[in-house]
Amino acid sequence: MSSVFDTDILEDTTVETITNVGHTSQLIVYNDDYNTFDWVIQCFMEVCSHSFEQSEQLSLLVHYKGKATVKTDSFEVLKPMKDSLVDRGLSAVIESVTAE
Repeated sequence: MSSVFDTDILEDTTVETITNVGHTSQLIVYNDDYNTFDWVIQCFMEVCSHSFEQSEQLSLLVHYKGKATVKTDSFEVLKPMKDSLVDRGLSAVIESVTAE
């Protein structure tokens, strides 16, 4: 292989890494008519590592506002959390946050 080819790959990788720096996502949970407050609180504590108090407050926000951002991090960190919450019966999605 030529050194020019190796440099091109390195440059592409560097550009991709730089453009993804600072991109964050939000894990959003929506209200439903099926899950109890106790179950939602337990899920937030176990999956998101929130304290009881934080989980309780988030469950109230979900209930009264219809949805709440329960965690903000990179997509890669949030994806397994979202999957776990969905597996437990909660309605959760990940939305990208765009920096302005």
